[in-house]
Amino acid sequence: MQEEVLKLLADRKYQARSINEIAHALHQDENTDDFVNFVKLMNAMEDESLIIRDRNNRYYLLDQLNFFKGVLSVNRKGFGFVKIDEKREFYINEKNIKDAFNGDTVLIQKLNKQKGDKEEALIVRVLERGSNKYVGEVKSGRKDLYVETDDPRFHKKIFVDAAHAHGAMPGHKVVVEIKTYKPQLKGDIIEILGHKNDPGVDILSIIKAHDITIDFPDEVYEYIEKNIPDEIDPNDLKNRVDLRDTFIVTIDGDDAKDLDDAISLRKLDNGHYELGVHIADVSYYVRENTPLDKEAVKRGTSIYLVDRVIPMLPHKLSNGICSLNEGVDRYTISCIMELDEKGKVVDHKILPTVIHSNHRMTYNNVNRIINGEDLPKYRDAKDLFFLMKEVAGILHEKRKKRGSIDFDTNEAKILVDENGHVEDITLRQRGESEHFIEEFMLCANETVAEHFKWMDLPFIYRVHEYPKEKKLRQFISIARPLGYTIHGSLDHVTPHELARVVDESIGRPEHTVIATLLLRCMQKARYDAQCLGHFGLADEFYTHFTSPIRRYPDLLVHRLIRTFLFDKKMDRIKHFDELIPYLAEQSSMRERVAVDTEYDVDDMKKAEYMEEHIGETFEGVISSVTSFGFFVELPNTIEGLVHMNNMTDDYYNFIEDQMMLVGERTAKQYRLGDKVKVTVLDVDKMEKRVDFSVISTTKIKRKKLTPQEDHRSHFHKKKRYGNEKKYGHNSRERKNKKYNKKRRR
Repeated sequence: MQEEVLKLLADRKYQARSINEIAHALHQDENTDDFVNFVKLMNAMEDESLIIRDRNNRYYLLDQLNFFKGVLSVNRKGFGFVKIDEKREFYINEKNIKDAFNGDTVLIQKLNKQKGDKEEALIVRVLERGSNKYVGEVKSGRKDLYVETDDPRFHKKIFVDAAHAHGAMPGHKVVVEIKTYKPQLKGDIIEILGHKNDPGVDILSIIKAHDITIDFPDEVYEYIEKNIPDEIDPNDLKNRVDLRDTFIVTIDGDDAKDLDDAISLRKLDNGHYELGVHIADVSYYVRENTPLDKEAVKRGTSIYLVDRVIPMLPHKLSNGICSLNEGVDRYTISCIMELDEKGKVVDHKILPTVIHSNHRMTYNNVNRIINGEDLPKYRDAKDLFFLMKEVAGILHEKRKKRGSIDFDTNEAKILVDENGHVEDITLRQRGESEHFIEEFMLCANETVAEHFKWMDLPFIYRVHEYPKEKKLRQFISIARPLGYTIHGSLDHVTPHELARVVDESIGRPEHTVIATLLLRCMQKARYDAQCLGHFGLADEFYTHFTSPIRRYPDLLVHRLIRTFLFDKKMDRIKHFDELIPYLAEQSSMRERVAVDTEYDVDDMKKAEYMEEHIGETFEGVISSVTSFGFFVELPNTIEGLVHMNNMTDDYYNFIEDQMMLVGERTAKQYRLGDKVKVTVLDVDKMEKRVDFSVISTTKIKRKKLTPQEDHRSHFHKKKRYGNEKKYGHNSRERKNKKYNKKRRR
């Protein structure tokens, strides 16, 4: 009946819209019970904001009266945006947000106003709260305590009376749950994290703010205690290909404990290569719908922070029976590929296997061997590593030829002491061995994805769609003066073309800017039940198969391999057809939460590090330009803002399409990629903010513009300075007066 109501009201020609008229049209007024139930249905639909009444009690769909439903995203400055769908978003002035908060689902009414290129609206009411739990610091009010949240987009105090403080004192970091919203916010402290200055509380506060669970439920520990062994079950050996006599190694970071991938490699008599990628058989232990599996779905991924890991699976699995530790037998799923001399996979097998890792190698030790150092313990593996280098080079060349994009952006390594205090921030170095493993994992992921695509079975893919045309146009306007442009149609640009732009910038001062700008043009990769291709890798088929200990999609891929390839259970097709879209969406969402958490912790620790350097001078590169200033990135990836308020030598105009600031009097320019010398003015660790003031600028060499390209900048110059031959020096004086007036204001 609900669908019938919506279908009837969708007809704009339908005029009879009172409750009685609609009931009559749908034959719901033939007896009293039908009519009463119909009225209840209409009230419920109105409560859910599926329909709305005008002042004459006539019913309409929301958009017919310029009402819409969406999720509110609040800016730090107080205003917000409500996203209706992928194409439509409304601006909400701060005074029109009312009692809504960031993340709330709201009902809005369109106004006859515009804010820039966006329509403006006001919030009518909150339909569903995005969250009622917040992390913050307890402070003393006039009568009661209150919590000042860590979220810079939440601008109100949450009051807590003594009965609901549960022992929290001023200075404590806590989790507070809002119980009432009107007439003022009142809450209940449900968890005390510790004093704000206690070691580790800063990171714990961010973890809790993202609603991440650290400890596993008791039922999970009870399950693994009963069902997960410490050693492999010998009864399953008969179902597996025995590779324990094959020379196999793992290569991971020095401090890695969850070793989920191992490599074997040999050259065949026909000149081809046999590459074996052996992945921990996590699906053998994590069975569907068990407490262990349900918790893994909720977590979605392991989260790697500067001083801890929040694992997807308990340590008994991640560091124990599933980890491919040196010198022990482990169950794996192996993708064994035959590669020709150009890196093409000409044959492959996906098998249930058992392996025995010969060496637990680290990237550092393999790099030392590749660079000529003799490590006696690993002499038996020396030839293997040089063969890896050869094959990885072939695979990399194949990938580059098809257009795969290597952004190669800098990544920070934050070093902390035992109390979590930052000691240093350096760049994470990637040697040759890191590239070996990357190429081998990519090859296995592609092979498994293509195998399932052609079998036409339910599967989960890693997809990366085309970049947005609008962002590509903005990139061209910024990159063209630097000597870079994109050829061809922007609505169907090829990865090969974008890879060419990045490659051309390698070795030049603007490389980081070009790579970063193009990276911002990209859409976020995600998981999907459909094989939509991976734009960044220029690959038609791609999945995540190689990390089932730390990512749920990889675990799901293993489960699908076991179900359809090993056990031949084709009666499970319908089950996974219905289940995979949900798991893909859940995994994508949990990945976003993990990435946001990792970024927030890194940004906070970077700010903490800069607290020790206030007043010091650094050299950096302008990484972003906005209407309120520009951001400068230091060589160690720390980023800070030079705010317009601290640029006192001139009044600067923001030219958005060229992403630059231009001084009205001096014509001084600040553009992406310019090298600048800055002083650290201020740091706020909790807001993750670093403020700089600029001392000097070094322009990067830019290509000379053609008259057509220079037309727009010439227009801006003429508009800024006027024609002094015509107006004389009074024109400059008027500019000075205008500048001084703005400064005073």
